[in-house]
Amino acid sequence: MRLRSIILPALAALSVLSTEGRAQESVPYVDDRSDGAALVRSLYNAINRREYARAYAYFGDAKPVGEFKAFADGYAKTEAVEVRIGEVTTEGAAGSIYAAVPVAIKSVEQEGRIRFFSGCYVARIINPSLQVPPFTPYQIETARLDEAEGPIEKAIPGVCNAP
Repeated sequence: MRLRSIILPALAALSVLSTEGRAQESVPYVDDRSDGAALVRSLYNAINRREYARAYAYFGDAKPVGEFKAFADGYAKTEAVEVRIGEVTTEGAAGSIYAAVPVAIKSVEQEGRIRFFSGCYVARIINPSLQVPPFTPYQIETARLDEAEGPIEKAIPGVCNAP
């Protein structure tokens, strides 16, 4: 009886690790912060791989997504995400470069439920020629997503505005 109470939780834990391992093996690792669009693609790559700490780290100090636990818990039922990026606009202001990134998201949840989201991310980098070590790459400053109608191609906003 005691052995059974130890083995069942251990098997459940291995099942979770196995699922996470499969997600990581099936989706190549991408960490590209060279521009706003690449940063957003990297964010969703981390989410697809269930690397929530990496995904959370793409956000700037203000953390517009709240605390880490709530952020990670928000993806508890998510099986996969697909991101489509619209036309990115960039502008410079006060020593920073801002990239407004319009996105549409297709989220596949457990039991096959599909949801669509539409919105904008604004990424910011301090002008690289003005930085001193440690270098800080693009970070997401703001994020605004709302549930939308599909298909994903029609959910991409026409334009997003940088601050």
